[in-house]
Amino acid sequence: MTEIAPFSTPGRFWRGNLHTHSTLSDGVLEPEKVVAAYKDAGYDFMMLSDHFMSRFDWPVADTRKFRSNSFTTILGAEIHAPATQVGELWHLVAAGLPLDFEPCGEDETGPQLARRAAGHGAFIGIAHPAWSQLTVEDGRTIDAAHAVEIYNHGCAVENDRGDGWYLLDQMLNEGWRLSAFATDDAHFHHGDFDAFGGWVHVKADSLNPEALVEALKAGAYYSSQGPQIYELSVSQSQMTITCSPVNSIAVMGGTSRALTKVGRSITSATFA
Repeated sequence: MTEIAPFSTPGRFWRGNLHTHSTLSDGVLEPEKVVAAYKDAGYDFMMLSDHFMSRFDWPVADTRKFRSNSFTTILGAEIHAPATQVGELWHLVAAGLPLDFEPCGEDETGPQLARRAAGHGAFIGIAHPAWSQLTVEDGRTIDAAHAVEIYNHGCAVENDRGDGWYLLDQMLNEGWRLSAFATDDAHFHHGDFDAFGGWVHVKADSLNPEALVEALKAGAYYSSQGPQIYELSVSQSQMTITCSPVNSIAVMGGTSRALTKVGRSITSATFA
């Protein structure tokens, strides 16, 4: 086995948020103010994921006018269709939708909607599993998914249901090839308490929205609530991780076993 160095591929990491809302659906702030909030907070990109529903007139927010050489936006939405195991609407993050994405058909299901969005080139993420009380049976139906939302800051603030690892772990153990993304799902109902709590660092050659979406679909990113990963390399005999100061570094697999280094202000670890 040759050495794998995923953090040495071309490009750089860009920080972004893929799930947030504006007055185009049930958010408090107008689109321009939401975009400005993320730009001012030091993000490189963001996506307005307003609810793609008839009562909001099927919005795919056109945020192209807010782009610049140092900040960009991805076009997309949070898309919905019936029905999960508990009878709720599906909540799916779709990044990279066309502005003329067709409204949902009367008989269109969540899995069908996900496939249609993916067919338009979108990155598909299963949103807030714990908040939606999703089962692994639910997860299996979304065969077009690229990722599971493993942290949703808005849900964590609202009712402590921000976790999605349980669903991703089960699906990975079954052989699904899925990545893990973290978001805010900010609505700004309580100021910015539901914002700036979870994000992705995407590795891409440029801040081009299409390049970011392709990188997301390829899994060329990691999620964070603060720590940065500077280097990660894997060989036949060991794994090495270098990062900003943390209190623990753990490598986990499909069981309860893990390799862990614990301490104060750890910046690297090597596991053999």
